[in-house]
Amino acid sequence: MTEDPPPVVAAHGVAKTYSNGTEALAPVDLAVAPGEFVTLLGPSGCGKSTLLNLIAGLATPSAGSLAWWGAPSSRSTGPERRIGCVFQSPTLMPWSRVATNVRLPLDLEGRPRADADAAVVRALEQVGIGTFAHHLPRELSGGMQMRASIARALAGEPDLLLMDEPFGALDEFTRQRLDSDLRALWAARGLTIVFVTHSIQEAVFLSTRVLVMGARPGRILASRAIDEAHPRGEQFRASTRFAQHSRALSDCVMAAGAGAFAPA
Repeated sequence: MTEDPPPVVAAHGVAKTYSNGTEALAPVDLAVAPGEFVTLLGPSGCGKSTLLNLIAGLATPSAGSLAWWGAPSSRSTGPERRIGCVFQSPTLMPWSRVATNVRLPLDLEGRPRADADAAVVRALEQVGIGTFAHHLPRELSGGMQMRASIARALAGEPDLLLMDEPFGALDEFTRQRLDSDLRALWAARGLTIVFVTHSIQEAVFLSTRVLVMGARPGRILASRAIDEAHPRGEQFRASTRFAQHSRALSDCVMAAGAGAFAPA
């Protein structure tokens, strides 16, 4: 009998208290399976970004432990295991062309230039801005800048992609279009994604599973599977099932905010 693969990332009693005494994250247990699209949903201050930074290996927990593909460190999983990060701001170097921005992490790891350039071309094509490789960031719209940021994360061919409210500053039309493109990319690449958002509708559209978080201190209050077929388009957004998922998550978030939480 073939054993199931270990979770891409697993958290066991992970908590975070900052040096000033702020308890940002209460003990959290979480396991993300290969191929999942897990969204952390909740208000500001509920520990979503803190948990994502811990998963990224960018912060150290005050208690508990994490494992990546069964290993105790995100840096001890071998060269075949990679983590990509996309943050709220595109954080592109304004003086460098798009291709140079996307190639930056590959240059830092010493990837041969020919291999790096080929990876950049693939990543830009995957996010739909292949013809803008030689533009400067200021020549791109906000949505296109975010596509470039996603391409930079994809260029390293990550197995786990972490995204911290990447579309929060965009207009609703651009946001929905990028949500659709991200969902298609997740399916085509077989990615595992952990995504942070304030938007209930975005969480329902994108996810295979939504974790609702509450604040003071941050903690996971509920998990809801979004067991809907791919691809998801405008028909799904307008469907009764979409409305049902959205209402259930909305009720959960409202109950959490009122201190009267009941599982979704």
